[in-house]
Parts: sequence; structure tokens; C-alpha cells
Amino acid sequence: MPSKYPWFERTFSFDFPASKHPDILERLRGAPIRVESKIASIAPPEFLTRRVGETWSIQENVGHLLDLEPLWHRRTEEILEGVETMCVADLTNTKTHEANHHASSIEDLMKGFRASRERWLARLDALADEDFALTSNHPRLGTPMRLVDLCLFTSEHDDCHLARMTELARLLAKETANR
Repeated sequence: MPSKYPWFERTFSFDFPASKHPDILERLRGAPIRVESKIASIAPPEFLTRRVGETWSIQENVGHLLDLEPLWHRRTEEILEGVETMCVADLTNTKTHEANHHASSIEDLMKGFRASRERWLARLDALADEDFALTSNHPRLGTPMRLVDLCLFTSEHDDCHLARMTELARLLAKETANR
């Protein structure tokens, strides 16, 4: 069962001031904590690697968040460097499909996600307020994206996968209860 609101069907409105960046950085800062809290609440642990249909498991969703961290780091640097158009993301998610995240421990995936996100936030925290208004074109959306917009976009992506993990946990619990 795919997400109720598929990622590639979403649209974004970046019509807020760049000065909102502290609030958005807090969302980014909270993502690893929210992932860890969600994983701690899932029982039995076998649910983490169980797929529902052809979609990723909960653990694969966590791995996907980790897989995309280098993209956010790179796009940040591209915006700061004044690159006209940011790098293109792999829209087929090859890295996640080939990663075999089930072979890793969930603890290692969460630790990797936390460490990468903390590195990115350290970079963002060191920037001047005016840096969050710098722009580069987003290749898929075809629109200029400020650094603050990239941060919001990323937090929306985090939320998309966190919501999917919740949905999967509920579906698996319901499926188990109906046996």
C-alpha cells in the first residue's frame, strides 16, 4: 500500500520569510529523535523488517532517510556556492533499493541518520541569517529554492517517511490481530 499522499505528487509553497529558518531547523533537529521514539514503540521487533506489499519496510524507510542525507548536504553547499541548478536526485531511489537495509541493525541505521543530520545542522547553525535567503533552482520542481526552503523540503520529506512508518506499524498490528 503506497503512501496516502505520494511524495512526487506533492507541491510546495515557499512563501514565508527566510527569517523563519530557526523554526524549520528545529524540525530538522527533531527528526532523529522522532525516528528513535517511533522505532522504540514498535512491537514486535519483527515488524521493522516486514513489508506490506511491494513498499519498503519500516527499517527500509529509516535507511532511506539516511541514504538521502548526502543529498541535503550537497544541495546546501550548492546553494551557498551560487550554483544555478542543484544536483538531480536519483528519483528511482536506487541507493535504497540496493542497500539491503535489513542486513544492518536498526540501531546502526538510526545512529548513522543522527550523526549525519547533526553534521548538517552544525553546518547550518554556523551560517549567517542572510545565507538562508540564497537560492538555487530545484531540478525537479523547476523553481528557485532558498536554503530555508531546502530545509523545509527536507523536513517535509522526513515527515512523509515518519508518517509511512506509523501507517505500516498500524497495518501490521491490525494484520496480526486479525489472524
